[in-house]
Amino acid sequence: MPILDTLLAEARNGAANLSDLIRGKGLRLGVTGLSRAGKTVFITALTRHLTLLGKSGKNALPAFRVAEEGRIIRGKLQPQPDDNVPRFAYEDHLAALSGPERHWPESTRQISQLRLRLDFERREGFRAGGSSLTIDIIDYPGEWLLDLPLLQKTYADWSRETFDASAGAARATLAAEFRAFSRSLDPAGPEDEGVARKAAEKFTAYLRASRSESYALSTLPPGRFLMPGDLDGSPALTFAPLPLPEGFFAAPGTLAAMMERRYEAYKTFVVKPFFQNHFARLDRQIVLVDALAALNSGAEAVRDLQRGLNDVLAAFRSGHNSWFNTLFRPRIDKILIAATKADHLHHLSHDRLEAILRVLASRSIARAEDFGAQVDVVALAAVRATREAQIKYGKEMLDAIVGAPLAGECLDGHKFDGKTEAAVFPGQLPEDAKQAFRGDMLATPEHLADVRFVRFRPPQTPQGAPPPHIRLDRACQFLFGDWMP
Repeated sequence: MPILDTLLAEARNGAANLSDLIRGKGLRLGVTGLSRAGKTVFITALTRHLTLLGKSGKNALPAFRVAEEGRIIRGKLQPQPDDNVPRFAYEDHLAALSGPERHWPESTRQISQLRLRLDFERREGFRAGGSSLTIDIIDYPGEWLLDLPLLQKTYADWSRETFDASAGAARATLAAEFRAFSRSLDPAGPEDEGVARKAAEKFTAYLRASRSESYALSTLPPGRFLMPGDLDGSPALTFAPLPLPEGFFAAPGTLAAMMERRYEAYKTFVVKPFFQNHFARLDRQIVLVDALAALNSGAEAVRDLQRGLNDVLAAFRSGHNSWFNTLFRPRIDKILIAATKADHLHHLSHDRLEAILRVLASRSIARAEDFGAQVDVVALAAVRATREAQIKYGKEMLDAIVGAPLAGECLDGHKFDGKTEAAVFPGQLPEDAKQAFRGDMLATPEHLADVRFVRFRPPQTPQGAPPPHIRLDRACQFLFGDWMP
């Protein structure tokens, strides 16, 4: 039956792709990232820039070749293409960023989609002249990607891996209550709905604590436990790992069998539909990474981010696309890995941030390139909330950033009110990227002995203008510049 389901899904995707090809196939761009990586801000800023292209003589995307050459005629939002996928709330998010109160929009909690059409002048090939490119932007939480490896794991495998991970130094305290409760249960005892719900609640509390800003841990499947949506309270989300010994058999009617059945339901009704209906049809992919949050939390969080990022990238069906693959088994042929919030650092540290990201994803980058995909790494800020300046420290001048920290942010004992601008010296990232994994990232002398990141309010943007950015244009060129020759 699983093989038949896969074949049917491939057939449905092939029919959809053939329809796209007949109508003039556009580009399906996946946008993902782990929690708080800035997916919503990226899509909103990208859409704002692209829909303003061609409307004035100014170009805010100089590295995007077709825009820099003045060949963009217009960018325009199109009607929602898929009736069963929520539309990305672009207008609401833009209002949040640019309204009087200026706040960051709500994070991605479900899959959504937005269709854009770019009309442009082709300058190459026999079709030189007016042309257009349709871009379907598919927004989905990166936590859902972490679920894809579950398709290859049994409940017993997942339980053992989860318990082993929860005993690590960074998680043991957070998982103590969940682990103690689970160890008090008898997997061979009778199934019990109340016990299952209590175990799921304690497990979810552990996941939520691990994802907090203080710890910033990443590898925490199942992804829907923290964003259940309309599945909240359903049996498919009411299970938890149990400490099962090697070779344990879950007899019918036992607590372990109940948990195993619900784990399999989660895979069947949550993970598989996402893979078959959305993920398997992507052409290009950008993965947003909040590396600064992990760096703020310490070496263990950085190592955990590395595991999570490699799990995310391993889920992609990457490689060069042939005509057959494009129809029946499309592959992601370009992957951009982006370290977000680059505006929280002085530009002199951007190369170092990219170097850390390359080390984080090195294994997956090599794997994707072996399959024929192109992979790039970039430090960017889809919306730049700071500007750069120099501040005097004793006899030295330090490279700083200036912006309005969010209300409640603290630095050196000072609590910000959300309105007052401040010049902040964020510290320096290490020249050796591997230091970030060893916990000895601190630099000298004393005033450099801290890498400090505070969150800033969105910037004030003139009416009708796109928000300032860092390297959003480079992302555009890599992800779809070659589709606009």
